[in-house]
Amino acid sequence: MPGAILKLDRPLLMGVLNTTPDSFSDGGLWLDLDSALTHALEMVSAGADIIDIGGESTRPGAEPVSVDAELDRVIPLINRLRATSDVPISIDTSKPEVMREAVKAGAALINDVSALGAVGAMELAAGLQVPVCLMHMGGEPQTMQNSPEYADVVEEVTRFLLERAAACEAAGIARSSIILDPGFGFGKTLQHNIELFRALPRLCNLGFPVLVGLSRKSMLGHITGRPANERMPASIAAAVLAAGHGAALVRVHDVPETADALKVFNALFPR
Repeated sequence: MPGAILKLDRPLLMGVLNTTPDSFSDGGLWLDLDSALTHALEMVSAGADIIDIGGESTRPGAEPVSVDAELDRVIPLINRLRATSDVPISIDTSKPEVMREAVKAGAALINDVSALGAVGAMELAAGLQVPVCLMHMGGEPQTMQNSPEYADVVEEVTRFLLERAAACEAAGIARSSIILDPGFGFGKTLQHNIELFRALPRLCNLGFPVLVGLSRKSMLGHITGRPANERMPASIAAAVLAAGHGAALVRVHDVPETADALKVFNALFPR
């Protein structure tokens, strides 16, 4: 299992907490430290196994923020949450400086949409000795949805993730500390996302735990015709289907409702 914090005898629930003004679904909701902490503790009480804290939006078209701005958004919250709860904390960042300070403050997992692609990120993560989640993203947030193309999206995403995992192992990150994320919605069309989802059993048999993040995403909007704030039922359905296909972790906004759905899944289909 990845590190000492994750026991993967059932699908784990990762609660999303974005301290950003511009995230696609919850941007601006948790900018205040007290309200962000309250929301984090509510998610823990509702069944979140991990709280994933991010200070920079990676939605399509998002603009990057400075290291200092990102640190100001996430470190005080990690400090407060760590002092209040023993829930594992994940830091959602691509910046080595933020990874280092977040782990120092108490984060126990690095969740990186760029798969430790920044200069020095992989070596730093190896030294920090915490689990890492490597995500596939086609391009950069500002341009990733500008006509993404693949000859074979499943093959290309699989190859990328395995290459990044091998590079992590070569850098000194234990194989048991590596999680893979196919990156639904990150440089993919609706059809690409559907093909990847249908290939989840294959991806989950690569020898690494797989994280699936589909909560409220545009894929579900295209399928249902609903805006982001009306996609909770679709998000729950996607999370349960992902668990059924072998996902080790699901990353969600609607923790209480998804937790109930996963309780039913786990009772009916125990691992």
